[in-house]
Amino acid sequence: MDIKTIPKLDLHCHLDGSLTKAMMERHLGKTIPEDALTVSEDCTSLTEYLEKFDLPVQCLQDEAGLEDGAYTFVEEIAKEHVEYIEVRFAPMLSVHENLSCAKVIESVRKGMERAKADFQVQYGIIVCAMRNHSQEQNLSMLKCAREYLEHGVCALDLAGDESAFPTSEFRDIFVEAKRLGMPFTIHSGETGNLENVREAYELGARRIGHGIALRKDPELMKAYAKAGIGVEMCPTSNFQTKAAAGWEDYPLRQFVDAGIKVSINTDNRTVSGTTMTKELTRVYEQYGQDDELILTLLRNATETAFDPEIKETLETKWKGI
Repeated sequence: MDIKTIPKLDLHCHLDGSLTKAMMERHLGKTIPEDALTVSEDCTSLTEYLEKFDLPVQCLQDEAGLEDGAYTFVEEIAKEHVEYIEVRFAPMLSVHENLSCAKVIESVRKGMERAKADFQVQYGIIVCAMRNHSQEQNLSMLKCAREYLEHGVCALDLAGDESAFPTSEFRDIFVEAKRLGMPFTIHSGETGNLENVREAYELGARRIGHGIALRKDPELMKAYAKAGIGVEMCPTSNFQTKAAAGWEDYPLRQFVDAGIKVSINTDNRTVSGTTMTKELTRVYEQYGQDDELILTLLRNATETAFDPEIKETLETKWKGI
């Protein structure tokens, strides 16, 4: 199987952690060393990993940066045949007295639309509420983003420090999202917290991000499989943040065998120094060059994507592989 040329999709990819080096250097007007943007192989924790986001966030503080960041991001992923992307970002991290939430979302949407026309990459924007933001900030962002649902925006997410801010503290946001008809995914179980994985199930999440802790509860695994909830796994990132020690400790095959709709994703292309080709190649080589496993993971992604039409589009292209 030629993983580089196969049409791919990525459901869990953060815009700030995936801005291109060239875009950031242009925007900040200076040369940036590689190690200021990408974690080393011996990254020790999620805390160390998150330190790499300071410079990218600086690039997303005006309309030009947001639009250019989105456009150049898609230009980059198109080179490796990613044909559908659900890109996520936290609008409130770019909001200030001169930039409204609506302007932030519109700027990213504008960049994505231009790139869609130029590179034929379909997209959806996932807006992230933040665990360290107030309920007022998160609800205000949700209300703003709802205006763009099906006009660029496809879903809501909750990101940030899972251990310090458990999902149970954010129930009101998801109740409101349901009322507004906004589907959602939730970062859950990245740091070993099983309660957050259970909470996401009870709240009605369509997918969860990372989900490593789900392996601790076989009954909950069955519930996830039965409900068809997607689990967005990001191997390279998970190893770097020590969410998992390595492949021998990674529950990918366990989840697939349990019938859970697992997908493989990049998380942060620049911070992790990865691509969809790299992620899928690592899985391919780790599990005995199993073509069927790769196709299963890609199909799971189309079946749990927030755009239901992408399944038929990509299935047609995968015929004969």
